Amino acid sequence: MPARVLSFGMVAEQYERYRPGYPAELVDLVLTYGNRPIRTALEIGAGTGKATRLFAGAGVAVTATEPDGTMLAELRKHAPAGVETVRAAFEALRLGATYDLVYAAAALHWTTPEGRWSRVAALLEPGGVFASFGGPTQLANPAVADAVRAARAPFLTSDEIPSPDGTPPGQAMQWPGTELQRCEWFVDVQQTVIKRRLTVSARDYVGHLSTISAYLTLPTPQREQVLSQIEQILPQRVELSADIIVHLARRRPDQ
Repeated sequence: MPARVLSFGMVAEQYERYRPGYPAELVDLVLTYGNRPIRTALEIGAGTGKATRLFAGAGVAVTATEPDGTMLAELRKHAPAGVETVRAAFEALRLGATYDLVYAAAALHWTTPEGRWSRVAALLEPGGVFASFGGPTQLANPAVADAVRAARAPFLTSDEIPSPDGTPPGQAMQWPGTELQRCEWFVDVQQTVIKRRLTVSARDYVGHLSTISAYLTLPTPQREQVLSQIEQILPQRVELSADIIVHLARRRPDQ
């Protein structure tokens, strides 16, 4: 996993260009769940700051943390005034300060499982909110998806990241909700799906694939070959299913 965690820096500009951002509905969902003012937030693995901008735009004072220096530099190009940025892995963050909200945008699966939840709890105010959100961006047309899988097969069996705790894809509660439900520090665990469809050009879809860790960790000649083959079999425009799975939990006020 470590190689995949730190693979994004070499495509930071492409990541900013091709990865979809987040809708306003997401920040509304998180702030409403809070049921009290959320003034401060800590972001885990902020990447180029797509979620950072969303929460900062809603008036939240965000401290955005990111271990990769190149990704952080890209974030700083786009971050609104007032966003504090810190180069650090989640596991290396100094404890002491606490926040109304701790959140991770498509980044929590990169954190170390041991001590993850006790550290999140230590960073939250009692009664504070934890949020994790993300989800795969998949081809909506089954025939096109099958063709892409066939083109990819000689290089990669899959380009997705399996559930960190082995939760099957069809189970009602997905990770990290499964872990949060068992965690002594959190209550009121909720899962919500924000449905989303996007239509992009074949070139932009391949650009998106070029920012996915499974492709990034291939040797350069293989990566270029598989992406070229995928682009050749795609129609000019493709429809994507890009649902956002949101998990919310509250730190126990008595812990």
